[in-house]
Amino acid sequence: MTSTRTMRHEANGYADDARGLASQALDSTREFANQAFDRAGSRFRDLRSGASDYAQATTRYIADEPVKSALIAAAIGAVVAGIVIAMRRSNTPRY
Repeated sequence: MTSTRTMRHEANGYADDARGLASQALDSTREFANQAFDRAGSRFRDLRSGASDYAQATTRYIADEPVKSALIAAAIGAVVAGIVIAMRRSNTPRY
């Protein structure tokens, strides 16, 4: 027959095991989150660097080819305006 003291001791052992497992799970979660934040920060730095390179290349192109740049900008503006006008007309009910 198992005494109350033995049962209490076993229950405390199980509780200690559960606390240990919970602590390990929490540590693993923290480590995973830290790694995810590090990877996200690295990707953001890479993206920011790439955007900076693109901006510098665009600035050089505009300085080297100002007429072409203006024509490209005008063409893009015309296309966007055409799309907006087409969308507005398609939403207008016809009788």
